[in-house]
Amino acid sequence: MATATRSLRSLSPQEAWQPLPATEWDEAAARHLLRRIGWSATPAETARALHDGPAATLQRAFAHPVAFPKPALIAQLEADGPELLRAMGRGDAEQKRLAAQDARERSREALADMTVQWLQLAAQPANAPFEKWCLFLQDVWVVGAEKVKNSALLYQHQDWIRRAALSTAPLLAKAMSRSPAMILYLDLQQSKAEAPNENFARELFELFTLGEGNYTENDIKQAARAFTGYRQVAGKFIFQRRQHDTGAKTVFGTTGNFDGDGIIDLVFRQKAAGTFIPREMVKFYLSETALPAEYTDALGAWWAQQGYKFGALLGAFFGSRLFYAEEFRGNFIKSPLQYFLGLTQDLDLTPAPLARQVIGALRSMGQMPFNPPNVRGWVGGRNWINSATLSTRRVVANALLNPLNESTLNADELFELDVAATNGVSNFTLAPTRLDAWAKLPPAAAARALLDLALPSQADPALADELAGFLAKGNAAPRARVRTALATLLESPNYQLC
Repeated sequence: MATATRSLRSLSPQEAWQPLPATEWDEAAARHLLRRIGWSATPAETARALHDGPAATLQRAFAHPVAFPKPALIAQLEADGPELLRAMGRGDAEQKRLAAQDARERSREALADMTVQWLQLAAQPANAPFEKWCLFLQDVWVVGAEKVKNSALLYQHQDWIRRAALSTAPLLAKAMSRSPAMILYLDLQQSKAEAPNENFARELFELFTLGEGNYTENDIKQAARAFTGYRQVAGKFIFQRRQHDTGAKTVFGTTGNFDGDGIIDLVFRQKAAGTFIPREMVKFYLSETALPAEYTDALGAWWAQQGYKFGALLGAFFGSRLFYAEEFRGNFIKSPLQYFLGLTQDLDLTPAPLARQVIGALRSMGQMPFNPPNVRGWVGGRNWINSATLSTRRVVANALLNPLNESTLNADELFELDVAATNGVSNFTLAPTRLDAWAKLPPAAAARALLDLALPSQADPALADELAGFLAKGNAAPRARVRTALATLLESPNYQLC
């Protein structure tokens, strides 16, 4: 029998990051782990995690990430990129304007296609932990579509993150400094020896690796000189030696003829480099409230000793006593992506290949994949919730519980549905037969089944009785009553939390 999980207050910084004792591993802990590392906790995944334990579950979650194949529209945009660029530079002003407009439209369509395909990949329970981890890293190493203006480079940026996501933090940082999307986003393309641009160096220290208060303005100015000459040409990184400042630089009190990689090596000799990512993980995965510094200091020091290996950090963080502390259970506001992808998992659905609808809903809820609002990324927490975003969440939940209204779709969208059907995928909304199956159950059993689906941690008998009472009577048909009851649960405050 599992023993009660301890609170953070009862754990010292050293005890906090020790593995959760086997005696504290139970169904609630398994559900907590799956919901925080992924989007939801289906009964089957929960049962498997409960049987295997946290270490084996984490090993399975991150050991074999699947690839995200390059979407066709991204590949075509990449192939046509040189010609699109030439078209924007020839002819009169009107011809250039139209060429630029065409390039923007091609990029926008490719981004929409990429977004839908990523949602379909990420919605699969086996893929969820790694895709959420990559989303987290993209929320640290931010680039945005509005400034990069080339979705092929956004795909490449996330692909580089995926490839380094289970390596080490220094390797990822060096890759990111060469990302063509990053070079454009933070103005390295214009940085040269006689006029170093400080944007990348500033964010490298403040938002990507160290945090405020762990560097000086002079460190930024000197580091910016080391990244001069970093360029992208047609989506490929090149180093223009003639534009690079070859002089000595002094950063963090150390002087040398550093290039960009040399600066990143210096960064990861700073104590703050060990605590930065753990602090961001707390904010993204665990709590709006930062941990006392001594806790993240303890984990950061240990992680630095592990060579900043992401795999070691994932195991330590998600397997720790602290992660399962009672303060962090069932009280974290779901992001729009977690809400949407969690819904599809709970209802056993696939995100529809309808970019206009899906992306419109995500935009209204405040979170567009591959396009954070600014270099600081998504703020999250209580900022996800307001009257408008809650209203959209209700609309999304109800849309998934009702058949698609194909009369509102255009020819391209109907074609995408046909393609999906040809591939055997049509579970974009809840099948009426599933509603009917619940409707045929006795009201108390149906209420329990709906609660198990939507709020498995909700054991309030009064709520179950109220739900059963609603299902037992009313003027609406049984299927409609079940749909209403399920929608009510999915719109409830408790379902907005994980």
